[in-house]
Formats: sequence, structure tokens, C-alpha cells
Amino acid sequence: MAGHGKHEAVLIDVDGTLLDSNGAHALAWTRAFRRYGYDVDFERVRRLIGMGGDKILKAIDPKLDDEGEPGKWISELRGRIFLDRYVSSLPPTPGARALLVHLGSAGFKRIVATSAKRQELDALLKTAGVADQIDTAVTSDDAQRSKPDTDILESALQRGRVGRDRAVYLGDTPYDVEAARRAEVCCIALRCGGWDDRDLADADATYDNPADLLAHIEDSPL
Repeated sequence: MAGHGKHEAVLIDVDGTLLDSNGAHALAWTRAFRRYGYDVDFERVRRLIGMGGDKILKAIDPKLDDEGEPGKWISELRGRIFLDRYVSSLPPTPGARALLVHLGSAGFKRIVATSAKRQELDALLKTAGVADQIDTAVTSDDAQRSKPDTDILESALQRGRVGRDRAVYLGDTPYDVEAARRAEVCCIALRCGGWDDRDLADADATYDNPADLLAHIEDSPL
């Protein structure tokens, strides 16, 4: 049987989990909001990173959405700022590649399940140094509703042809944890995304970063 124990697939978030990018996303959102007259505090946006962009817009202003104006323009500008100014210089989280290599060698399906858009994913995985360590991927473009709704995780399970009881979700925000709980998927949370144990309390297990998880892999849900 593939994987360890009863699990055969790992659903994997990218931002904050494999790449230290949450702060850069918050900066890009802040710059984009300000361009359209919204003076939004960085820390306020930083606490929203991990949600889908549509939900971030509504959290700042309930009248905004990513299909109407100016919400669509803000979202598109945020993407350009992030890709042009930030993504290429971001570091991988400690142990990101080593963990994925180990999971692959152990027979796990490695399935990205991210709120990022498809056009950003290649750059994220390349910068994290893990593009060759992913078996398949689901983004926000593959789901009607973004995290913390379960659509992305459900799509990832379908794409990987794996039952929810055979998968583990690896993420770094309370929105990842909530999505996993609602999807009834085991969840491992990482602190490297900037959240503390209180925020991640509903996860099945919590580790500092991928390197810490790898060092304790035999005692983990994996």
C-alpha cells in the first residue's frame, strides 16, 4: 500500500507552507487596495492571507467582489504586483523540498490544494524549488468557492482519486485548518506561515515547518 499507515495522499497548501510568501501577499494586497483608494493596514490584511482573494476583498469591503469593479481591478493588480515585485526573491520554508522528496519516495500522492490562482502557481512552485516534486495540483480556478470553504480540497481529492479518510492536508493558516475540518480530512498545520498554536488549535498535529515535520515524521499523522 502506498504511503504510511492508512494514508495515501498529502494535499498541500503552497503559500506559507512551502514558500515564505504570506507577508509578500499582504504587501501586494495593501499596495493594490491603496491604488484604488482603500487605506488598509498591513496587519489587517496579513491576518486574512490564506483565504481566497474573493473573500479578502469582501472582508475589507462587503461591496467588493472579484468580478465587478473595482474589486476585479484590485485583485488583478495585486497579482501583478506580487509576481513582478516579490515572488522571485522569496525563500522556501525550511525543509520544503526535503519533505516532498521524502513523501514521494514513501509512495504518497503529492497534490497541491491552494487558494492561489493557476497563473501564479508555476512561479510559486519554481521559487520554492519543488516544481518537480508535485504530482498534480488544484487551484482556486478549479473551485467555485475558496478556502475556508471546502471546494479546493474536494477538487483535490477528486483529482487525486483518493478518499477523504486516506488523505492528510498540510497547511499553515486557520483557514486551511477550517477547510480540512469541514471536509473531514486529517490536518497537519505548520507555524511557519505566521500563526500561533491558538490559531491552529483544531489541527490534528502542529509543527514549526516542513523540516520539523520531516524530523518527526514517524510520530506524525503521516
